Amino acid sequence: MSNVIVLTQVGGFFGPFAKMLGFVMDGIYFVLNSIFDVQNIALCIILFAVIIYSLLLPLTIRQQKFSRVSQKMQPEIQAVQKKYKGKKDQASVMAMQQEQKAVYDKYGVSQAGSCIQMLIQMPILLSMWYVINKIPAYVTSFKEQFKPAVDAIVNTADYQDKIPQFLQDINLKTVPFHFGGDYTATQTQNSIIDILYKLKSNDWPKLDAAFPNLSDSNILTGLEQTIRHFNNFFGLNIADGPMGIIKSAFADGKYLVVLGVLLIPLISAGAQFASVKLMPMPAMNADNPNDTLTSSMKTMTYMGPLFSLFITFTVPLGLGIYWCVGSVTRGVQQFCINKYMDTLDLDALIEKNKEKAKKKREKKGITGNQIYNAAHTSTRTISDKASVNQGTGKESAASANTSNNASQRYTTNAKPGSMAAKANLVKEYNEKKNK
Repeated sequence: MSNVIVLTQVGGFFGPFAKMLGFVMDGIYFVLNSIFDVQNIALCIILFAVIIYSLLLPLTIRQQKFSRVSQKMQPEIQAVQKKYKGKKDQASVMAMQQEQKAVYDKYGVSQAGSCIQMLIQMPILLSMWYVINKIPAYVTSFKEQFKPAVDAIVNTADYQDKIPQFLQDINLKTVPFHFGGDYTATQTQNSIIDILYKLKSNDWPKLDAAFPNLSDSNILTGLEQTIRHFNNFFGLNIADGPMGIIKSAFADGKYLVVLGVLLIPLISAGAQFASVKLMPMPAMNADNPNDTLTSSMKTMTYMGPLFSLFITFTVPLGLGIYWCVGSVTRGVQQFCINKYMDTLDLDALIEKNKEKAKKKREKKGITGNQIYNAAHTSTRTISDKASVNQGTGKESAASANTSNNASQRYTTNAKPGSMAAKANLVKEYNEKKNK
């Protein structure tokens, strides 16, 4: 994307994700404009949310599969936790961890499986928020509409003093004005575009007053009308905040407008609640009061909708529309995913997971039987020693010897270049060094 606004382009970790999603947003606008002659950012936001959440659907399904498998193996995990309840010595903790890992291996899943999928989704979801909040930075055709007004402002002799005063008058603190010093002329112009895009309906008369020399040319008035057209959503400006719209509508007696604005946060909260309720909820482990996963899921049932209600009331209407459409899309997806999961052969899925896990281990030079025998022997020995010698300190040495012997068995036949083979080289080096 060559013409993004430099000052508003998301950098750092989120930069690549935002740039990728910006291409999607720009492509949606291009299709609507060139094929259907529609120039509407609100419609772009709606389609953008649906498309992106649809692209994320495979990751969501994968996460839901992991959740279903986790539900099935939960009784075994709870049995292990109950077995070692109250045992805090190192050997018992190690034994419990080994047995829990054996359960995960049995079902062919990773203990960090759900976290990894969430870590993949979160940068994308947060980058979506940045793109929606900075539309002119990514929709190049929309950015071009600002050029005449920006050129006229920059050509005003004392614009460097007028803009900071204008920002103070309208209390716009979230968009700084950059000029002079290390900033290029292009960066200054982009900074002005940032400011103009953030203006609410009642800010434009104040801008006219700040630049009276532009009133005769109607440049600012023309830009305001253009942005209103681009940002129109059933007669509302998506750059305006819900509370401001509600106050103005009450003052003018436009109660249907108030109802329409209220529907956005209410629909968003309702869809969020339905989406969370539709998700498979693991049963609370009575033997483990610190079952944070289940507790957090139950908390999200109510906190998620309240958060949606708060967000859609406090951000500009455009961001509220995105959040609302996203909530509805997730709710519909969750309903369809549940229907799909009801037809899923869970045993076949577990076997498939086990086969994938086996292939990953073999790539590292460790066969499935070797790793299972090593883990099984280590777990059994540690468990027995922990039961007999708990609190005596003898179990630590026995556990270490057993683990070392097991490790030696499955690393002897390691494939060249594998992690196990590298471990052998380190071991041989240490043995030579200690002689």
